[in-house]
Amino acid sequence: MKKKNILNLIKYHAEKNDSAFRNEAYEIAKYFDKSNDYQLSEYIMALLSDANTFSPQIDASENIFVKRMETSSNPLPLPSSIKDNILGVINAIGHNAGVNKFLFEGPPGTGKTESAKQIARILERELFIVDFDSVIDSKLGQTSKNISSLFNEISSVSNPHKVIILFDEIDAIAIDRINSNDLREMGRATSSVLKGLDSLNDSIVLIATTNLYKAFDKALTRRFDAIIDFCNYSKQDLLEVGESILNEMLQKFKFAGRNIRLFKKILDSLDVIPYPGELKNLIKTSIAFSDSRNEFDYLKKLYINVHKNEENINPKYLHTKGFTVREIEMLTGISKSQVSRELKE
Repeated sequence: MKKKNILNLIKYHAEKNDSAFRNEAYEIAKYFDKSNDYQLSEYIMALLSDANTFSPQIDASENIFVKRMETSSNPLPLPSSIKDNILGVINAIGHNAGVNKFLFEGPPGTGKTESAKQIARILERELFIVDFDSVIDSKLGQTSKNISSLFNEISSVSNPHKVIILFDEIDAIAIDRINSNDLREMGRATSSVLKGLDSLNDSIVLIATTNLYKAFDKALTRRFDAIIDFCNYSKQDLLEVGESILNEMLQKFKFAGRNIRLFKKILDSLDVIPYPGELKNLIKTSIAFSDSRNEFDYLKKLYINVHKNEENINPKYLHTKGFTVREIEMLTGISKSQVSRELKE
C-alpha cells in the first residue's frame, strides 16, 4: 500500500465523494488480501458493506484481470432509437431470461461505455471492467492463456446477479482472424474468446463495446444475444444532445449567457455535427477558455472551434450563412451599426 492510497481516502472523505472513497478502500483491502493479511482485508470489506457482511463478488488473486469501475449518474442524452434499445437491455437483464451477452458498436464518443455505466447503476449491480493491459502479452501464446484465465476469473463470481462485466473495446483481443497480420496468434486469442463466451454462465451479464465492428470475426458476433448500434444519430438528435450538454455546462459556468437559438445555428451550420463525446469537449473547452467578462464569448470560440477557420468569422460571410445582425455582433464583437454598414457595402 502506498501513501497516495491514504491521501486519496482523506481527500475523497473531505470531498464527500462516497463512491471514490469506497473504491479506494476496496483497493486497500485487495492489497492486504494479496499480502496474506486476510483478517484485515475482510474487516475492511465488512466495514464497507451496508449489511456489515461484505463478500467480494470477484475474488482477489495475484493475477487479476478485472477491476471495479464506477457507475454513472451523469445525464446521458441519447436518441430515442438507442434509448429504447438500452431499455430493452435493462429489461432483458432484469427478467433473467438468459439474454446476457450484449455488444455495443459504433464510433468513439457515441455513449457506449457511458451506457454500460448507467445500466449497472439502474440495475444496482457492481461494474467490473476487463484490464486488457494485463491480458495482452507479447509472449507467443500467452495472450490466449490469459484470456482463458480471465474467463475463469469471471466464472468465480460469487453472486452473478449482482455484477456486470464490461469488455470495453473488445477488439483489442478479438478481431477478424482472416485479416489479422499475425494470423496464428490472433487466431488463438479470438478462439479463446469464443470458447469463453460459449462457457459463460447465463447469469453473468457481459457487455462488450467496439469501434471496429466491421473487422469482427463473424463467429464472434454470433456469440452475442443482441448487438446495439450506436450510429443512429440524426442531425436533429445531435442538436438536442448539444443543447442538453450546453445546459449542463452553463450550470457550472455561471458567467456564460444562454442563447440556445444561436448555439443551435452554429452547430447546424456544420455539414456533420460531431458525436456526443467530441461535442462535449468542444462545448466545455469553448466555455472554459472564453472571456468571463463577455457572457457570449464562448459562442464565438465554439464557432471557430467547430469550423477550424477563423477567417470565415466576418459579417458578410456570416450573413450568407443566415446569421442575423445581432448574432453577427455577438460572434464578431463588431457593433450592430458597423455590421449593418458593412453588409450594405
